[in-house]
Amino acid sequence: MNTLTVSPSPHVHSGDSVKKNMYGVILALLPALAASLYYFGLGALIVTLAAVISCVFFEWAIQKFLLKTQPSIIDGSAALTGLLLAFNLPTNMPIWIIIIGSLVAIGIGKMSFGGLGNNIFNPALVGRVFLLISFPVQMTSWPEQSKNLTSYLDATTGATPLSIMKEGLANGESVSTLMSKIPSVTELFVGNMGGSAGEIAAVALLVGLIFMLIRKIITWHIPVSVIGTIFVFSGLMHLANPEAYAGPLFHILTGGVMLGAIFMATDYVSSPMSKKGMIIFGIGIGFITVIIRVFGAYPEGVSFAILIMNGFVPLIDKYIKPKRFGEVVKTAGK
Repeated sequence: MNTLTVSPSPHVHSGDSVKKNMYGVILALLPALAASLYYFGLGALIVTLAAVISCVFFEWAIQKFLLKTQPSIIDGSAALTGLLLAFNLPTNMPIWIIIIGSLVAIGIGKMSFGGLGNNIFNPALVGRVFLLISFPVQMTSWPEQSKNLTSYLDATTGATPLSIMKEGLANGESVSTLMSKIPSVTELFVGNMGGSAGEIAAVALLVGLIFMLIRKIITWHIPVSVIGTIFVFSGLMHLANPEAYAGPLFHILTGGVMLGAIFMATDYVSSPMSKKGMIIFGIGIGFITVIIRVFGAYPEGVSFAILIMNGFVPLIDKYIKPKRFGEVVKTAGK
């Protein structure tokens, strides 16, 4: 006699897996990695390898010796966290500080919540913000791009476009004067500026975005809402007072906006489930980013904005979520 086996959903398998998607994001980051190696040379390679290897090691060690569970480092999530952490660091960062950041990212940002799928905040950003607060000098000493690509700890440092703008406006200089000290929009687009390994070369990050959209690893909702909000909000401020507030293209092409919007805010675990929730999430990130940049003490605000909105994700998912299949929608008077 044949028996009918009834099991919970889902009943259709799309072919996706954690491993497939994680390595897909890593592939999408390769153009930005190539750009960082081109502009910063040995320093970018050392920082990237140190972050990736230490993140993978700490996840393996914590799972094996503390949680007593089967290590899952082959799924690519730890390597991705390490790569994103490296992209948020100066390319002259000492290895011992990178190791501390990796321990915080994996140990506190990820494994303390129960591992992949349970973390509330983006682990790489947890590590980055911890290092920014703990080692502010090292985290704000940005190497200049140089033809001497073998330099690492002894690399010449300089100000980023964001810090030039922030300090200049605080000293009473106008935006038009400060823009003459900053690379052109074209140069910013291709990566001719100082900064962390992954926040330069917007063109390389956009190539990664297109790849992920084609592969359906992410959707457009979060990147477009983040970048669109920053464009509109900063644009309105610039129109109101063009000598006191930088234009929208400056805000989008400098700092971590492109990296954050495309690769950090779209983290599966710490972002909303619904498309409407993603848009609200992205609008919040864009708004907070501009507020911090313009009125806050830090020249950059993307990392803080994403972590703040990560904390609102459970609330967004609770009140903005699709109706369950078969759920009866109540109408007025019934």
